[in-house]
Amino acid sequence: MDKDRIEGAAKQVKGAVKDMAGKVTGDTKLQAEGKADKAEGKVQNTVGGAKDKVRDATDTDR
Repeated sequence: MDKDRIEGAAKQVKGAVKDMAGKVTGDTKLQAEGKADKAEGKVQNTVGGAKDKVRDATDTDR
């Protein structure tokens, strides 16, 4: 598994926590940061998945 997938998943979780904390406290800035972190994590996770697919396709040990 590519490190981007792991880091992306972690960013998504961090973003979800910030988003929820922003909703609960009424802090729209924190909520917006959480949404941005979730989106960034999703993109990073997708990039990591693409890297995994390329690595699997070019793996000559199979």
